[in-house]
Amino acid sequence: MTDSAHYVKIVEWSEEDHAFVGECPGIIGPCCHGTDESEVYRELCQIVDEWIELARCDGRPLPPPTAGRNVAKMLAK
Repeated sequence: MTDSAHYVKIVEWSEEDHAFVGECPGIIGPCCHGTDESEVYRELCQIVDEWIELARCDGRPLPPPTAGRNVAKMLAK
C-alpha cells in the first residue's frame, strides 16, 4: 500500500469552474481540474504522491491519515 492510500482524495464537479476539481483534505486543497473525471483523479494521485515525497525530503511529519475514518459519512452531515 502506498502512503497516499492513507488519504481520502475527492474529485467533484464544480458548476462555478465547469470542470472536475480534485483535492485531498489534510494534504492539499483544490489543486487540479479538468473535464475528464478519471484524468483529474490520476493527476490528483500524482500530486499527493509528490507532496508526500517533498514532505519526507524536508523532514516534515505527514498529517494524520484520513482514509478509513468515515470521512464520507462526516462530509454527508
